[in-house]
Amino acid sequence: MALAHMDVAGSELLRVEKVDVSIDGREILNDVNFRIDHGEFTGLIGANGSGKTTLFRVILGLQTPQRGEVTVHGEPLQRSNRSLGYVPQKVLFDPDMPIRARDLVALGIDGNRYGLTRRTRANHLAVDEMLFAVDAQEFADRKVGGLSGGEQQRVLIAHALVSRPELLLLDEPLANLDPGSVAEIIALLHKVATQQHVAIFLSAHEMNPLLPVMDRVVYVANGRVASGTTDEVVRPDVLSALYGHHVDVLRVHGRVLVVAGQDSDESSSVADHPELVVE
Repeated sequence: MALAHMDVAGSELLRVEKVDVSIDGREILNDVNFRIDHGEFTGLIGANGSGKTTLFRVILGLQTPQRGEVTVHGEPLQRSNRSLGYVPQKVLFDPDMPIRARDLVALGIDGNRYGLTRRTRANHLAVDEMLFAVDAQEFADRKVGGLSGGEQQRVLIAHALVSRPELLLLDEPLANLDPGSVAEIIALLHKVATQQHVAIFLSAHEMNPLLPVMDRVVYVANGRVASGTTDEVVRPDVLSALYGHHVDVLRVHGRVLVVAGQDSDESSSVADHPELVVE
């Protein structure tokens, strides 16, 4: 059975077509195909090391594929495309760094380039608007290094949004957050997507927190992807084709569990492949 590449209604914003990436002779991505439409909330789901960050680097123009193409609005990707915003996976802030939350957001006005920003009234209003959009106005004048993980994540999202991208890529923004903060960030991103008319592309290794808000899922395993709605992709036949052996999909109390099937051989057991447990 062919892997799913099913579309959700809407106008196309981003397309990744037939992308292959190898690094140091090791295949990372193989024949990757999917699209994201304007205003969609898309989850990029896969285990650590499955190629999610590499895929983001390709979309951002930081990694050149051996084959394939990325288009934005139907045009070939240009590096530093202002249609794309990005929140990286790991940003470490020195607790003593004097920069305030609003200062960090202001640095994103010139297209997410860190550096000096002109202090104009328009810029000040744009920063305030984004701080309000991510519910960060209460700690806008506090040092970024002294904020909690969830608060820092809000500031980084505002930093990426202030340049008005049409698509926001977030690399594992839920990692290392407590369950309460995870729920808050997901609700926040859903609100931002709706109110700011921004498409969201969020990578994670757990899909369940995203189920209520995802329009589309891009599921990656073995360097390949299947894309479509959750019901179209997260099925035994599609995921078995993706993993190369049988897997089962269990749905219990609104949660999804992907596990190695009973007919899988020893090399495909859950113990050997923890990515087959997606809670």
